[in-house]
Amino acid sequence: MSNLIVIAGPQAVGKMTVAEKLKEKTGYSLMINHDSIEVSKKIFNSNDIAWRELNGIIRENVFKTAIKNDVNMIFTFVIAFDMQEDIDYLNKLKDMFEASGGKFYFVELEADLKTRLERNLTPHRLEEKKSKRDIEWSRKELLETMEKYRLNSNEGEKIFKNQIKINNTNIEPEVVADMIIDNLKLKQNN
Repeated sequence: MSNLIVIAGPQAVGKMTVAEKLKEKTGYSLMINHDSIEVSKKIFNSNDIAWRELNGIIRENVFKTAIKNDVNMIFTFVIAFDMQEDIDYLNKLKDMFEASGGKFYFVELEADLKTRLERNLTPHRLEEKKSKRDIEWSRKELLETMEKYRLNSNEGEKIFKNQIKINNTNIEPEVVADMIIDNLKLKQNN
């Protein structure tokens, strides 16, 4: 059986960095949302429909492979809480992993805008996410997406059984990973 931890939140909230720390501590495999995005855009950059389709195929096959081989996964994802399509997608993942006997965990991160704009420029983020290296475009996309969609849940809003929300504005990623482990009662590597 395979477990899936989805770490969600708006752009530059710290999903990837927290996920990397959580991977170190738990031994779970990690797919950040940009792993499939960057490959898809590299192949089909000029065709929006084609790269999005390939992105979906890559993700689905990674999850199926994890389930087939009993691999625990961490996946980072930007969710629009006001888009049923995003909720449905996460429910599909939940159903896939639970059908195999695994567990589905949903971790939501939030941070203030000033912090997110600063994190949007970190060298590690730019190294790992090629499409974010156009700083002007990345900043604009971050701000526009925030205005267009609701990227954090409302106070008390709960979609999943195993769901936690952490404001990581002033908390180091390693501490956030420890909070996730404690809250979800995950096993750590020795």
